[in-house]
Amino acid sequence: MQRKTFLVHALAFAAVSLCAGAASAQAVKLTLGHGTAIDNPRHIAALKFAEVAKAKSGGRIDVTVAPAAQLGDDAAMVTALRTGALDMSANSQGAVANVVPEYAAFGMPFLFGSQAHAWKVMDGPAGKELADKSAEKGLVVLGFWDNGIRQMSNSKRPLLKPEDLKGLKMRTPPDTVTVDIMQSLGAEAQQIKFSELYVALQQGVVDGQENPLVNIQAGKLYEVQKYISLTGHKYELTPFLISKRSWDKLSDADKKAVQEAAAEATALQRKLAQEADDKLLGDLKAKGVQIDKVDQSLFEKATAPVLAKWEAGPIGPYVKKVVAAARAK
Repeated sequence: MQRKTFLVHALAFAAVSLCAGAASAQAVKLTLGHGTAIDNPRHIAALKFAEVAKAKSGGRIDVTVAPAAQLGDDAAMVTALRTGALDMSANSQGAVANVVPEYAAFGMPFLFGSQAHAWKVMDGPAGKELADKSAEKGLVVLGFWDNGIRQMSNSKRPLLKPEDLKGLKMRTPPDTVTVDIMQSLGAEAQQIKFSELYVALQQGVVDGQENPLVNIQAGKLYEVQKYISLTGHKYELTPFLISKRSWDKLSDADKKAVQEAAAEATALQRKLAQEADDKLLGDLKAKGVQIDKVDQSLFEKATAPVLAKWEAGPIGPYVKKVVAAARAK
């Protein structure tokens, strides 16, 4: 009897141990939302992140990627991140700036001459400070992805000098700096979701818009915009974020796997974004779009009041730090 009792207890203990082990090895399910099309570098990098996170966690971390604003626009996803309703997002600078105003500093007009120039500043002390401020608002930065140097397009005329924008209805994202830039050039700024932009341009709700070439291509905006002007008026980053609530639930091992996967995805996204810009000029010309270079000095002079306004505003000290870092090169 004693031997039978011992065996029963031993089997019961083993069963409990197996259950505990299985629980600790349960899959960690995460959802990653973003607002761009599936052929955009943002989506390709998001898929890469999911693949690497799964591999580095021994198959336990399972990331579902929801592209093309399936989970709502960028602003809605930022709100969902802060409440924990959404785990992760590769989001837009403007939408995140509504919660962490310091993001706007990276969008000052004519601050960066190239993507690599912007990455150098983002990867330095200014980026570290931005990540710290994000964490205070419930957003953990996993990487700063690229959303390119932005150009203008419209259906009316080439935009070769600031005066050419006067009276044009120009779509902007929900980004206060971009609105300020458009207004400083005499355009009428209208905020429209990217998912609704093609139809708005097609129907003449707005005359034009501004975006990096990769977004113009992915959104097929060239079908309803005859003119692209290479204004290079501002840079935008794409913060790759995880909800602090989701982050705090991860084990140390899972956090390490997520960080390593994010580093690989960030490197890929930046590489693809840079390659896309180098290639797309030829592709867009082949589609019949007129592409014009502009005298950037004229646009820079016209938008100078925008920088002065932001340097004098509530986040002025941080704006000055970013500007100083950018000009130090």
